Amino acid sequence: MDSPRPHEPARDLDLLVWDAPNIDMTLSAILGSRPASSDRPRFDAIARWFLAEAGDHEVEGCVFTNVQPAAAVSLRGWIEALRSFGYAVFARPKLQPEDDVDDAMLHHIAERAATYRLRRLVVASGDGRNFLAPLEELRRAGVRCVVLSFAEVAGYAQESPHIEFVDLEDVPGAFQVSLGRTRLTALPPEGGWFRPTRPMRALLDEQHPAPAPVGPALATAPAPAPGPAPSGPEAAVQAGAVQAGAVQAGAVPLAPAVPPAPASLDVTGPRAAHAAGGDGRVPHPGPPRTRAL
Repeated sequence: MDSPRPHEPARDLDLLVWDAPNIDMTLSAILGSRPASSDRPRFDAIARWFLAEAGDHEVEGCVFTNVQPAAAVSLRGWIEALRSFGYAVFARPKLQPEDDVDDAMLHHIAERAATYRLRRLVVASGDGRNFLAPLEELRRAGVRCVVLSFAEVAGYAQESPHIEFVDLEDVPGAFQVSLGRTRLTALPPEGGWFRPTRPMRALLDEQHPAPAPVGPALATAPAPAPGPAPSGPEAAVQAGAVQAGAVQAGAVPLAPAVPPAPASLDVTGPRAAHAAGGDGRVPHPGPPRTRAL
């Protein structure tokens, strides 16, 4: 995509950036297993949804991914399929565990914001640590900012008053079948189940299982020396003092701690095993059915 020349006025742009490592790992965590082909999002449907609100503005869709050297050959088909749907693909080698694509995504967003009138920015990522502050800053500058991810991990977007949130499964046609999720924000009236992410018997395979939490330890004080038992009003006053001291010492049971929200996720990149298919879901190659981004 060519940037405007210096003497040309800035053009309106709608930009979509897709964090492939983050989305892929999040999907695996939600399902509790490696996603099957039918569990993966269809990039042609994502493109149609993105284009529906773009009007006549210029559009650009970019997928950012990590590539392990051993998977470089097998990922070629997936990348070519994305390109056939009109996406530009940025690939970075995964040589160290800390190698990621977040910096490249932020750099590209800043570059487009400097050379175009960024009208709408869609970020497909649940990584609030890296994207919350930049998105809120762009929103204050007049850019409509949308996070496209899963409700389970994108709390930063749902809680921010400056960012719109769209659950990836709510995009029409994004998934061939339902992921079978139970969302706290969309519970059915009759209730729903949250499936375990691993078998219970896996606990027996742990060499040193952590003890189950039993609540805070109770503070104890040395027993007072025996003396004559009080009676009457004096006994009532002492009983009240003992009860108040127990509360201050933490003897009153406390509610169990709430487990922390899931942290931002990252993996080495999309699975290459799904580089073929005939249902229009990436990564099967074939001509795009939407106008080029």
